[in-house]
Amino acid sequence: MPELPEVETVRQGLAQWVTGRRITSVEVRHPRAVRRHAPGGAHFADVLAGRTVTDVRRRGKYLWLPLDSGDALIGHLGMSGQLLLQPVGAADELHLRVRFRFADDGPELRFVDQRTFGGLSVSEGGAELPDEIAHIARDPMDPEFSDAGFVAALRRRRTEVKRALLDQTLISGVGNIYADEALWRAKLHGARPTDALTGPAALRLLGHVRDVLGEAIKQGGTSFDELYVDVNGESGYFDRSLNAYGREGEPCRRCGTPIRREAFMNRSSYSCPRCQPRPRGALRG
Repeated sequence: MPELPEVETVRQGLAQWVTGRRITSVEVRHPRAVRRHAPGGAHFADVLAGRTVTDVRRRGKYLWLPLDSGDALIGHLGMSGQLLLQPVGAADELHLRVRFRFADDGPELRFVDQRTFGGLSVSEGGAELPDEIAHIARDPMDPEFSDAGFVAALRRRRTEVKRALLDQTLISGVGNIYADEALWRAKLHGARPTDALTGPAALRLLGHVRDVLGEAIKQGGTSFDELYVDVNGESGYFDRSLNAYGREGEPCRRCGTPIRREAFMNRSSYSCPRCQPRPRGALRG
């Protein structure tokens, strides 16, 4: 699942290539791609035709494109969604779901999604912030994110620290990969109780989260297969910088101890047994 760095990389590409362009037509090729747009595919296409994209924004893992009508186009990549800029007339992708053409006859925008877990919709009056995603917390790269507010809210929770990092109503954009990387840097096990963290420790963790996300954005995100690419079809390369995630059995780059993998919420967590000891009494899995 793309996390904040991957979605931010796509946002930056879209901002460069579609801001200020007028949509002339929209072709919906698969109904699941617009299933979150309740009025249906025909309405989705009609309401976007003739509209100009005024900006490209992001909240957590969601993108939204404000329009000159005051509405907004919302996008979520799901597990395999791609928003690609392609020359007019280029061969269609096998899993092309939605096509946007523009008045300047420049590159068209294509939503490609092999597994169809992603989707697009239009939010009426949602140009400033769509109601559909207003419940999602700000992310630590947002200038208006409150460090003090996050630390206080984190310490009030009675849960494990990794579960808290994945809670999009507390802090958005952080998924399994970057949570593991931040916890490795902070020398914290993901099962550490949040209410046992001191204020300074929680603030240090937040700093590591922010550093990991920032570094990943600079490297275009993390690509483990061909499903995540930017708008030009290029993969990110932060996977070369991972210290914990996906490195089971490989030596910790800090102490040399083999990295362990543990079951976590039907997924996996990766950590160093020596640098990140499991808290006493913590449940497994």
